[in-house]
Amino acid sequence: MNFDLARVRADFPILSREVNGQPLAYLDSAASAQKPLAVINAESHFYQHGYAAVHRGIHTLSAEATTAMENVRNQAARFLNAASPEEIVFVKGTTEGINLVASSWGGSQLQAGDNIIITQMEHHANIVPWQMVAKRVGAEIRVLPLTPQGELDVALLPSLIDSRTRILAVTQVSNVLGSINPVKALVAQAKAAGVVTLIDGAQAVMHEKIDVQDIDCDFYVFSGHKIYGPTGIGVLYGRKALLDQMPPWEGGGSMIATVSLTEGTTFAAAPWRFEAGTPNTGGIIGLGAALAYVAALGLDNIQQREQMLMRYALDKLASVPDLIIYGPQQRAGVIAFNLGRHHAYDVGSFLDQYGIAIRTGHHCAMPLMNYYQVPAMCRASFAMYNSEEEADRLVAGLLRIHRLLGG
Repeated sequence: MNFDLARVRADFPILSREVNGQPLAYLDSAASAQKPLAVINAESHFYQHGYAAVHRGIHTLSAEATTAMENVRNQAARFLNAASPEEIVFVKGTTEGINLVASSWGGSQLQAGDNIIITQMEHHANIVPWQMVAKRVGAEIRVLPLTPQGELDVALLPSLIDSRTRILAVTQVSNVLGSINPVKALVAQAKAAGVVTLIDGAQAVMHEKIDVQDIDCDFYVFSGHKIYGPTGIGVLYGRKALLDQMPPWEGGGSMIATVSLTEGTTFAAAPWRFEAGTPNTGGIIGLGAALAYVAALGLDNIQQREQMLMRYALDKLASVPDLIIYGPQQRAGVIAFNLGRHHAYDVGSFLDQYGIAIRTGHHCAMPLMNYYQVPAMCRASFAMYNSEEEADRLVAGLLRIHRLLGG
C-alpha cells in the first residue's frame, strides 16, 4: 500500500490546530470532512481570477467559468463511471438529490396503491422525502429491517417486493453503524422485479471506489463535503433514460429552452433542466479539486489504510469497560457507541475537553435509535487523515471518563 499519512495530514491545515489546549483529534468526518489545501486553493483561485456567471455569456470569463463547471461534470461522470456526463446533475448535496428524485420521478411515476421500499438504517434524508411523496400520492412505505448484528436482513427483501413496488431506496453505508450493504445484490433483486433503485452514497464515496454501471443502480447520490470538498454541492447520478422522462422540479433561469407568456415554457434537456438558477460554481470547482485529490491518492489505497485503522480502533476500544459498540465488526468509517449509563452528550463534552471531536445525538437516524432503544449515541468517524495515535487518544479519553464517572 502506497499511503503517506504524514504527507496527507500536512495537506489539511486545520489538523494542526489545538482545541482546549490539546492537539485536535478530528473524529467527525462522517458529519463533514475537513478540506485539503488543493480544494481551498482551487475555490479561492476561481473567485480571485476566474469568477463569472456561467451559461450564455459571450465574454471570456463567462466562457471559461462555464467550461470549468462542465469539466467537473465530466470528471464526476468518470469518478462514478457513469455512461455519460449528461447523467450527472449538480445538487446542493445528498439531501437535495434524494428530494429531487422523490419529487420529480416519484411525483410523476408513483400512484395510489404503489409502494416504496426503504430500510431501517436510513438517514432521515432517505426517509422523509419518500414519506412526503407517499402521503401526497397515496403510496405505501415498506421497511427492510435490521438483524441483531446491525446488518440489513436482505433475505426478507423478496417478501417486500410485489407488483406495486416502484422503487428501492437504500444507503450503501450506514452513517451510524458503518454497515456496508450489498447494494449490487439488492439492486439485482429489485431490477429483476422491474423496480427502480436509488443508492444513498453519502457515506461510501470517500471510502471505496464507486462504479454505478457495475452496481447497475438507476440513481446514486453523494455530497461533496463528505469527500473533502466544499459544502453546498453534491452529485445526483441518474440513468439517462430516466432523467429524460422526469419533469423539472424547480423553475427558473438556465433550465428552460423557451419561455412565452402566452404559450408556456419548454425545458432544457437533462441534466440542465434540473439545475435552475445560478449554480454554486465555486463549490463545483472545489468539488472537482476534491475528486482529483482523492483520485491521486487512490481510493484502493485509501480503503486499505482506513480498514487497517478501523480494525486498530475497534481492537483498542475493546479495553474500555462498559462500552457498548453498535453495528457489525466489518464496517466503514464510523464507530457508534455508548459508555455505560452515561448520556452521549456528556461523553462527547468530556472528550471535547481533551481535544477530541466526535458527534453525539440521534445522527438523523431516529428509527435506528428506536431499534436500539437509546435516545442518542456517540459516533467516532475515521477518515484517511486520522492516525492510530488519535484512536489511542479516544480510548484513553473514554477510560478517563469511566474512571471519573463510573460505568
